[in-house]
Amino acid sequence: MPIRPGLLDRIERYFAQSPLPDTPVRTVGGLAVPVGTPEWPYPARPVPGGGPVGRDDVEAALAIQRAADLPEAVEWFAERNPGLGQAVRAAGLGVDELPLLVAVDDVEVTLPEGVRFYLVGADDPQLATYQRLAQLAFAVPVGAVEGPVSSAPGAAPDRLVDPPQPTSVLRERIAAGRTVMMVAVEDGTPVAVGSHQPQDVDGHGMSEIVGVATLPRYRGRGLGAGLASVLVEHAHETVETVFLAAGDDDVARVYERVGFARIGTTLVGERVSG
Repeated sequence: MPIRPGLLDRIERYFAQSPLPDTPVRTVGGLAVPVGTPEWPYPARPVPGGGPVGRDDVEAALAIQRAADLPEAVEWFAERNPGLGQAVRAAGLGVDELPLLVAVDDVEVTLPEGVRFYLVGADDPQLATYQRLAQLAFAVPVGAVEGPVSSAPGAAPDRLVDPPQPTSVLRERIAAGRTVMMVAVEDGTPVAVGSHQPQDVDGHGMSEIVGVATLPRYRGRGLGAGLASVLVEHAHETVETVFLAAGDDDVARVYERVGFARIGTTLVGERVSG
């Protein structure tokens, strides 16, 4: 699908204004660096329409993030900011490439029998449970396990246990309508979760789908695709453009089967632990 005129520009502006209700933003050279709470961190991103970003800018941004006890991270589009990848790697970060996709078609998805999707309210007493679900799901990459996850020491269990997760920022976002969360429930048990984050960008409604996660032993049944489709349907009630960054090309192909088309690549630079 050809990139729509101005679409990447609007997505860049979406990301530029996303932190503003939650956190102050500092500008270092060509980078905008949100400085907020570790509970809801934002990466540094190039200033829309700004100039080149060099290694000194990246290192200054990372220093601000470290001082605020935030993850050291920079995100940008491969189609923009040439040379930023070299600067990010020179500053010691590893770089991942994530397919950037936009919803272009409404596709009906057959949901697994017995699974229901529910909107999550700001006062939901299980909000910390849903956050823990996502944490556990992302701890085990897709394809890393088959069947139930081992509960042996050191393994990532698929049971929703302690520690409790902080919820104050998420509750505020849900109450304000900046985050719309949905959970998939089977036999009374939450098994998958995801969100979209609507906002207005220059009179154009946009929303990013984020955090779609399924517990490992429930994978392979179309829960993630079904949840993404339900989120798109809900988002399109109020916004025009729905987009997401897929974890890899295999995940992107799943989203393409449910109505998404690739329009670019998101590059994510993060500190490599070692």
